[in-house]
Amino acid sequence: MLEKIKEEVCRWNKELPKHNLVKWTSGNVSYKDPETNLVVIKPSGVMFDDLEPNMMSVVDLEGNVIEGDLKPSVDTKSHLYVYKHTDGINSIVHTHSPFATSFAIRGKNLDTYTTTAANMFKRTVKCTDFAIIGEEEIGKQIVENYDNDKAMLLRNHGVFTFAETCEDAVKNAVLLEEVAEYTHYALLHQDSTVQPLDQEAIEKSNEFYKNNYGQKNRRRL
Repeated sequence: MLEKIKEEVCRWNKELPKHNLVKWTSGNVSYKDPETNLVVIKPSGVMFDDLEPNMMSVVDLEGNVIEGDLKPSVDTKSHLYVYKHTDGINSIVHTHSPFATSFAIRGKNLDTYTTTAANMFKRTVKCTDFAIIGEEEIGKQIVENYDNDKAMLLRNHGVFTFAETCEDAVKNAVLLEEVAEYTHYALLHQDSTVQPLDQEAIEKSNEFYKNNYGQKNRRRL
């Protein structure tokens, strides 16, 4: 069942440690199949290097395990809540990447200081209130604050990113960590000349990026 999707979800989960977005077994990638509304997600507590496609958990939107011998991620209920209450999201990535999570620990939004941030995240990456892990509370925080965002910080927890494909959701997580790292170092200087980009610069940069960057008509999960 959903063999191709399980391969893709496994592949993109294994990308997370390569980009220093996760440690040990924390973090996950999921994908909601738009045809069946079934969700494929990483199993709980399995080392990323050990993951294989047949280990992926397949669940319905109510959290019932449809296929898989391993327990799904403890974040599954929050992923499902987001899928059920938003449009246009087919993949969710959760990480504890160090620089982005440092903003989450402080309860700070990550404002846009670079053109990369403008291209990907526009004005700011919001930080939500704190929520307990394990049930739907994190998903509720995301949905409450969601406005077609590509990424969100969860206070005292970590990072969630969103997209139509696994590749783009992971890309959002990678670039968010890059932006957070550079912003962290810049703000260490305590220099009053360090200012976020203004709205006009953000819009122009984002428009150029959307219309000119990369290859078109690539289909990905």
